[in-house]
Amino acid sequence: MIDFIPIKYYSFLYYQFILLIGFITLFHTYVLKESEIKVLIFNRFFSLFVFSTVLFYIGLRPLNGVFVDMTTYAHSFNQYKHGMPISDHGDIGFAYFLKFTSQIMSQDMFFLLCAFIYIYPLFKACKNWFPFHYFFPFLMLIGSFSFWTYGVNGMRNGMATSVFILALSYVFKNRKLAFIFFAIALALHKSMMLPLMAYLVTTIMTDTKKYYFFWVLAILLSVTMGGVWENLFASLGFGDDRFAAYLTQEADASKFSSTGFRYDFLLYGAVPLMFGYFYIFKKGYNNIEYKRILHTYIVANGFWIMVIRANFSNRFAYLSWFLMAIVIAYPLFKEALVKKQFKKIGVIILLYYGFTYAMYNVYY
Repeated sequence: MIDFIPIKYYSFLYYQFILLIGFITLFHTYVLKESEIKVLIFNRFFSLFVFSTVLFYIGLRPLNGVFVDMTTYAHSFNQYKHGMPISDHGDIGFAYFLKFTSQIMSQDMFFLLCAFIYIYPLFKACKNWFPFHYFFPFLMLIGSFSFWTYGVNGMRNGMATSVFILALSYVFKNRKLAFIFFAIALALHKSMMLPLMAYLVTTIMTDTKKYYFFWVLAILLSVTMGGVWENLFASLGFGDDRFAAYLTQEADASKFSSTGFRYDFLLYGAVPLMFGYFYIFKKGYNNIEYKRILHTYIVANGFWIMVIRANFSNRFAYLSWFLMAIVIAYPLFKEALVKKQFKKIGVIILLYYGFTYAMYNVYY
């Protein structure tokens, strides 16, 4: 356990580490060309270095209330260890996972395993999609706005979304394996039903323009009929009882810097749509796999917009935001779309993480 770092600096150091790696990556993309052998060496070395560092830093963090849900999971782990039966309520897959691990390993190893299940699928998915440049999109994923939070706090949800991304990376490689991972993601957290249903929609409807129309329509429906959608989605059972409570209870101003319609979150969520529009409509990028990922993001984000006023609406936003880095990065490592693209990749990565870093300094 990493207990020699003062707890008040623990999160701070993570954000500084990713910032440092971001600047190193920016320098790297400026001084080298994409085809150089040094790029492959950089990719291999830094991917393993960053993966290992983040894995152990998150997985071996001390048990402390500053990580909120971590203490709840620790309590449940110890209860299962001493014979508590598995509950029929909540996410049954995670409950069985807790019960099984409590019988064969220590609490510290359990949290390290959770970190591995959270981080490795992202690493593996990037290798599946981008075998020669997987470090760069991986860095974007671990530098995403909610990555740290769902690694140390909302672990169940974080693990589920990572497995979901891994499933997406196998859809066109091994469909049977993809469905297995989709099922695991859903078992870990029922809220994954939303992005899963969104993805299934993308296999039927393929017109990107219609998805953009839906997203704009979602804003209008949220502005005019917000409360209706919150009650409707609560009754459909996306997530657990807490999710339903978040939707139906009046928003608490103490939970956010501001309540009501979150224009800041809306604009942030619109960034992948801007990139998608540029890739598809301006550059003519026509990749079926990418379009499905983009369409999944748009549908999931549109449903969140309808309940944007709810308590903890960031929890619903995460059901689309976890795909944001892939939506932005995917075409850049598949095809040359702009001049001096490799140099621009370093800038995009740093700007992308810049928002995360700025939000951390604002809210923490």
